[in-house]
Amino acid sequence: MQTLSLAPRHQFSTVQFVLTDMDETLTYRGRLAAATYSALERLQDNGIRVIPVTAAPAGWCDQMARMWPVDGVIAENGGLFLTRGQDGHSVTRTYWHAHERVADVQRQLHAIAATIEAAIPEAQRADDQAFRLTSLAYRRTGAEQDQQIVSALLAAGADATINNLWVLGWLGGYDKLSMSKRVLAEAFGVDPETARDVVAYSGDSTNDAPMFAYFKHTAGVSTVVDYLPQLPVPPAWVTQGPGGAGFVEFADAILRARG
Repeated sequence: MQTLSLAPRHQFSTVQFVLTDMDETLTYRGRLAAATYSALERLQDNGIRVIPVTAAPAGWCDQMARMWPVDGVIAENGGLFLTRGQDGHSVTRTYWHAHERVADVQRQLHAIAATIEAAIPEAQRADDQAFRLTSLAYRRTGAEQDQQIVSALLAAGADATINNLWVLGWLGGYDKLSMSKRVLAEAFGVDPETARDVVAYSGDSTNDAPMFAYFKHTAGVSTVVDYLPQLPVPPAWVTQGPGGAGFVEFADAILRARG
């Protein structure tokens, strides 16, 4: 992992897509700065497609897909992909699961949640759970309880991970990377091998690990150093700034390479 400011000018000249985590990568301490939003817009204005890939709930991502300068949003750690409709107001949802299975998956998650909360009475669902369609999210309280919840999710047959905000559970065996490869292929005609070189990815946390390992052009915002022990492969580059300030650094480096 090298400091991003040392990257050669043309390091990112092949980049056509920017995929990015949201919480504490685009935001910092929960807030989205104007400069970060502007960086998303500048990327789009220069012909780069932008897709947030986040563990955030579908309800948040619906608003992002409708109103932000992005080409779609992968929500809930890969559970669904949301795109703005051609009329500029509607949103299309494409789930990882076949559409007819979504209701059944939601019932299974509800049952798993009951099991988790019976086994760990202290477990508290995230305050955004009501806005989720394909995942469970629990508040992080400390390493020991967080790991208890992960273990209980896995024992109940769910997939599980931890990021900087939540302990997450879902069904389907997917992650950020598998849904990203599907979206790139089906929505944009980019095969997985080509994607390695034309996609840039920025993130900050444990659930970004598959993305850091797969893509060539990766950057962690500065706080990623707190998660390096949990990352099998670190990002190629690290920014000086945290959160959105770091993302702006990455966007600027990509745009300089195109200039």
